[in-house]
Amino acid sequence: MKVTIVGGGPSGLFLSILLKQRLPHVQVDVHEQNPAGATFGFGVVLADTGLASLREAAPEVVEDLMGAMRFNDRQTIVMRERPIVVRRPGAGGGAIPRIDLLRILQDHARRLDVDMRHEHRLADVRALDADLVVGADGVNSTLRAADEAAFGTTHGRLTNHFAWYGVDKAFETPALVFREWRGGCFVAHYYPYSAAMSTFVAECDDRTWVEFGMEAMDARARQTLFEEVFAPELGGHGLVSNHSSWRQFPVVRNRAWHAGNRVLLGDALASAHFSIGSGTRIAMEDAVALAEALRQRPEDVGGALESYVASRKPAKQRLIRASEASYNWYERVREWMRIESPHEFVYRFMTRTGRVDRDRLKLQYPDLVREMEEAGVAALAG
Repeated sequence: MKVTIVGGGPSGLFLSILLKQRLPHVQVDVHEQNPAGATFGFGVVLADTGLASLREAAPEVVEDLMGAMRFNDRQTIVMRERPIVVRRPGAGGGAIPRIDLLRILQDHARRLDVDMRHEHRLADVRALDADLVVGADGVNSTLRAADEAAFGTTHGRLTNHFAWYGVDKAFETPALVFREWRGGCFVAHYYPYSAAMSTFVAECDDRTWVEFGMEAMDARARQTLFEEVFAPELGGHGLVSNHSSWRQFPVVRNRAWHAGNRVLLGDALASAHFSIGSGTRIAMEDAVALAEALRQRPEDVGGALESYVASRKPAKQRLIRASEASYNWYERVREWMRIESPHEFVYRFMTRTGRVDRDRLKLQYPDLVREMEEAGVAALAG
């Protein structure tokens, strides 16, 4: 069997490794349009719970990833200039430079004789000669775009605007800062991913974008605006751009997970909003499910794809529903930021996806709940 993977990001590389580990005689090719040492973006976070499931599938690979990660078990949420510390259960999130994540995965794939072709843009994905072609090429998937009618693709777009930057400063803890500034609603989400660098996601609602004239600004002016808004956090450091384009989040969904011998995973299949911090993990878990389905039915690609959908779809849908609940909350961030009590705001934030209710909050975040109760958060009474 020959498997061609379109996209050499984390999910595509992880799938190539899993396939070669489980089916050594399968030919696996990975096509990536970017150079091997290039990366767009800064740091990636994988929560400890997600790492546990990935480690079960590929222990040595995930051990190497964890060895390169910086773990942090707390997050600070700032509302009305009041910082509230949220201590996470377990080890918390593990952050790693994206370039290191890719390098580790590439090294493992190379040792397994995966054929990786970088700087290779496919002219026609429909012409690929393989028993199975996998679209692991993200939200702008070329594989999916070649036949969206067969996949039943739908596109949407949120109203908030965002961009990913870096900062040459390692913040002590990850943080979310919600700030009203000169009538605008601004959000910063930052986290350290190395000894010297942090990721910094800048966001504002559409009303702020319009009223501040950001559409007419050039990239430098937008960056300067956010450096001014979040000057207290940046402490004299500037934002670092790396293809840090401003955009509105694309909501991509597909009715069919596969069409013929082509199959989708990760954001190519369903885009997961960055606010739940699980996009990379979700895509890599898709790869685990697909690799296992092929291991069980190596002579029946069609049957394996059906098994992939049956085994993975329920969990994937739960995660995507959480993503949708989260981005819908952020779409109303101006309304939420009218809440006077910072602790009430944090309660609303923590329970926004429905995956954490009052009882789970009390179980997993006891210190935070005690602080909220002392502040008089009504939903915690009784």
